[in-house]
Amino acid sequence: MRMAMLVALIVSALSCLIQAEDTRETKPLRLRILTYNIHHGEGTDGKFDLDRIAKIITDAKADIVALQEVDVKTNRVKGVDIASELGKLTSMHHTFGKAIDFSGGGYGNAILSKWKLESAKTHPLPSTPGNEARAALAATIKLGEAGPQFTFISTHLDYKAKSSDRPAQVKKLNDLFAGDDAGLSILAGDMNAQPGEEEIKVLREKWESAAHAPGMKAQPTYPSDKPGVLIDYVLLRPQKQWRVVEVNVLEEKVASDHRPLLVVVEWQTEK
Repeated sequence: MRMAMLVALIVSALSCLIQAEDTRETKPLRLRILTYNIHHGEGTDGKFDLDRIAKIITDAKADIVALQEVDVKTNRVKGVDIASELGKLTSMHHTFGKAIDFSGGGYGNAILSKWKLESAKTHPLPSTPGNEARAALAATIKLGEAGPQFTFISTHLDYKAKSSDRPAQVKKLNDLFAGDDAGLSILAGDMNAQPGEEEIKVLREKWESAAHAPGMKAQPTYPSDKPGVLIDYVLLRPQKQWRVVEVNVLEEKVASDHRPLLVVVEWQTEK
């Protein structure tokens, strides 16, 4: 009798361990994405302060960050390499993609990631003579040991109200990253267009906007003191492999003229 009870207990314990292991194996992988136009580190109070930008990123527990308006070694920021410095302050991998030469250095987009950046490339976007050149910085990242490899893109589109460049820029983004043979991708940044504008409609033909996913509420991101318009986005593809868990515009009024947008997604194993 005692032996039978002992065997039953062992079988029960093993069953619990197997069930726990199965639970661990099937739990979806979550990714915390932050996109933030940091206004070259200068807040609305006129102070250049990368420590507070870094604190916003770490407090948000971001896994990967798309940054726009990043200065690298410009006179405006007294030679500071903002991408590298924020990488150090947040203990994240970093890469920078220059859109233009500016003030003795470079100006463009950056990516921070808790995972190693397998590769990175800057893609120029269409711009007409006399307008500020724009670019998209794309990095290849593997989501942990068990997760997939995907492309993460940080970009900043033309700002003019009736831009002649922005329609061409969104078409280029779709051509580059949303073709039939494109893989798992996340596009994030300052699109300088509101949800009802044609550029966002064109993007949403190929991408899911996290702010407009089922159960989510689109929130304004600009200007930071009293946000009135949504112009910062996280876009996902293919839709069936991402589930949007959270969309939150962070309550930060001073560190930049934009508010940071945090999106939490789960990667769904393709079935």
